[in-house]
Amino acid sequence: MTGRLLLRGMLAGLVAALLSFGFLKLAGESSVERAIAFETTLDEAKAKAGAEEAAAKGQPAPVAAAEPELVSRPVQAGVGLLTGVVVYSTAFGGLFALAFALAYRRMADLGARASSALLAAAGFIAVYVTPMLKYPANPPSVGLAETIGMRTSLYFAMILISLAAMVAAGMLRIRLVSRVGAWNAALIAAGIYIVLMSGVGFALPNVDEVPDGFPAAVLWQFRLASFGGQAIMWATLGLLFGVFAERQMAQHGARA
Repeated sequence: MTGRLLLRGMLAGLVAALLSFGFLKLAGESSVERAIAFETTLDEAKAKAGAEEAAAKGQPAPVAAAEPELVSRPVQAGVGLLTGVVVYSTAFGGLFALAFALAYRRMADLGARASSALLAAAGFIAVYVTPMLKYPANPPSVGLAETIGMRTSLYFAMILISLAAMVAAGMLRIRLVSRVGAWNAALIAAGIYIVLMSGVGFALPNVDEVPDGFPAAVLWQFRLASFGGQAIMWATLGLLFGVFAERQMAQHGARA
């Protein structure tokens, strides 16, 4: 049955990808275009300053080597974006199905739809919301090329720690249910997760590489679009996969 749940999870991820792509295309592309325009303006200003400095010294203006454009901007904004979102969301759909198979009837005595929705909410918080609060998404021209490795490592470390903390909080809640009741156990587990991740957030180094003069509205719009795209993906996974899983459970029970 796990194999069939995996296929249904990937299908739910594909549907989520199409919805997320539509949202990102409408809500996020304008901020990306404005960020690229800002980056181009910065490069032109640097080139002009370099030419003026060379002229003051009686030297020829430096000629910057033009980097070849491997993928055109229209392709990036169209097929490239769609491909990336589909691969990302479909993979998460498969992982979500496997997590559901492990957690079903273990994290709470709930039906397939409620379990799927609860798991998606926990995943959204652990995988995206908490890391995003420390290391939010940035558009082009925000971030230094020489620190990309460090920033990537910090972000994935935050995700792994957040996932581990969420799993630990969930296991603690299960153990506390018989002692303090379901509602109090959930509150205690949530509070411990918040305290733990707050400490992790303060302990990890800050990354602030927004260039001077970058439009705050563009940065805000890009981050809102990123949040919306993730919210759509996780909501679709939780709700649609819940329907698929409920039908799969019903068929499995009928055969049994």
